[in-house]
Amino acid sequence: MTKLKFQAYSPAEPEGSLDSLLGDCARMAPHWAAPDRVAPVPVSPSLIHGVSVPPASARLLDAMVEYGA
Repeated sequence: MTKLKFQAYSPAEPEGSLDSLLGDCARMAPHWAAPDRVAPVPVSPSLIHGVSVPPASARLLDAMVEYGA
């Protein structure tokens, strides 16, 4: 029978420290440019026709009101 060896890592620090992760993020940040903000265009009320919700979802939404109260 073969005895398997496992190396367990802590979930908080899988293979490195938080400092190394922050350093990786800092090095990658310049590569990811955020797009310019685009102002949303208003929608005419005549184009809004309503929303259909499946019965199971409607029951879930009804129950949420009681949950938050």
